[in-house]
Amino acid sequence: MLVNRSVLLLTAGLSVALPAATQAQNAPRQLSTLPTPTTPVDTARRAAPRQLAAPPVVPDSVRRQQQQRATLPPANTTRYAVGLKNGQVYKGYDVLMKQPFIGRPYLLVDEQRFEMDQVRYYEDETGFYVRTTLPGRSARETTLRRDKVGRISLYSITSTQYAGNGMGGFGPYGGYGRYGGFGGYPYGGYGGPMYRTTKTEYFSKDNGPIEDLNLRNLSLATADNPTATNLLLQARQYQTYTTVSYVAAGGLLVAGLVSSLNPNSSGPSISPLVYASLPFLVVPLVLGGKSQNNVRQAISLYNRGQ
Repeated sequence: MLVNRSVLLLTAGLSVALPAATQAQNAPRQLSTLPTPTTPVDTARRAAPRQLAAPPVVPDSVRRQQQQRATLPPANTTRYAVGLKNGQVYKGYDVLMKQPFIGRPYLLVDEQRFEMDQVRYYEDETGFYVRTTLPGRSARETTLRRDKVGRISLYSITSTQYAGNGMGGFGPYGGYGRYGGFGGYPYGGYGGPMYRTTKTEYFSKDNGPIEDLNLRNLSLATADNPTATNLLLQARQYQTYTTVSYVAAGGLLVAGLVSSLNPNSSGPSISPLVYASLPFLVVPLVLGGKSQNNVRQAISLYNRGQ
């Protein structure tokens, strides 16, 4: 009897437990519970974030070039211009100076032609040029290149002149220029034609009339600046020493040549006076450079107002 009761209780407990286990297996997993992994997982690798590739390092020189390119202004493709005497200004991509073999020169601004009699100034890839009359000469206009801009603006014109044939002598070297420098230097083959390129310089004060660039005119134009005046006085002294040196060199050279050609002379074939003249020929080269430097420095100081 007791055995039968135990069997009945065991059967009843199994009948209750089996449905509950089946329901628990079929029920959805709760969010607050974690599933038991069936295979081992590398938790350290899964937890670590993925590393991005480091950006390439740009050299400082390349970075500076990139910054300079970014800050450059846009190109001005119409910066060349022609100003006419009637006040009109024409800008273009290209300005060409035409000098035909027969006929008068003219300007082309993007294929538009202008006669030189109409032009007051023009600018091309070689510089800025003005049309003006030269001081103390005829009323015919000349084209001058502007080399410096300021209260004292500098202008110049370059010309090539025929200097004869052969070696030449003391004269072809052009002498000294308007303020102590050499006026030109000949070039050509031995015994062949020789040419001398001369650069003549002018200036204007406060966009006034064109004047010859010499010490006298510059001294008058810069008289209100004591520093510039002192520099020009030193340049005048250098010019005086240069003239004296030329005269001494020429006298010694002539005397030496006469002595060398004297048939009664029993001395050497070349007189020592010829060699004595050489140092006096070198002195103008040194002093001429100093004089030009003083003039340039005086103009720069005057333009800066110092």
